[in-house]
Amino acid sequence: MNQVLNKQTKFTDLGLIDYQKAWDYQTELFNSILATKAENRNGLGQEQKPTDNYLIFCEHPHVYTLGKSGDEKNLVIQPKELSSIGASFYHINRGGDITYHGPGQLVVYPIIDLENFFTDIHQYMRLLEETVIQTLAEFKIQAGRIKGLTGVWLDTNDPHKARKICALGVKTSRWITMHGLALNVNPDLSYFNHIVPCGITDKAVTSMEKELRTKQEMTNVKEILKIKLISLFQMKLTV
Repeated sequence: MNQVLNKQTKFTDLGLIDYQKAWDYQTELFNSILATKAENRNGLGQEQKPTDNYLIFCEHPHVYTLGKSGDEKNLVIQPKELSSIGASFYHINRGGDITYHGPGQLVVYPIIDLENFFTDIHQYMRLLEETVIQTLAEFKIQAGRIKGLTGVWLDTNDPHKARKICALGVKTSRWITMHGLALNVNPDLSYFNHIVPCGITDKAVTSMEKELRTKQEMTNVKEILKIKLISLFQMKLTV
């Protein structure tokens, strides 16, 4: 029996939240979707239950996270020195290398069942990037992609000027996603000096604030990005 498609997506904004708490919450939602899919597989001949989808917006206190394929050498600061800059460090279960999260950075975690939308991880990643590209265009920031590099970049055609404004890192299992994207709105960019962002040594990092030379209203960025996500993924948002 075919799965009952459900594009309804429950939205929540957690505000500024400890990284571990947000990760635990993601894991809880991820496992709940996984459990529904297991019930559907085991309930042959019975009516299939729709799987839930969730969309989380948040910010984190200063934290560095290292993906499962990352190299700890890309954390330039000594782990024992992290407390001196008020930061923490986690090995996590997403793809990608090391990145930074902090206040002023919009973090987006879609915990969705891609079988409700499309079953293509490449398409999923490109749509997340497109969401950010279209959001930045609303602020007159021209952004795009660089072949072979995940994320959203500025000055993509000039290797010497190219700089990253949004990082992506996801985990998927049985078409369920977790983790997501981090858009630099107004973060303290000096924290990126303590890592080799995403393991890339020859590209700078930037933010909306730096590019536009003025601090941005986070609620405005959130609202526009949410609208773009709903449109591109054809979600039906609920609260």
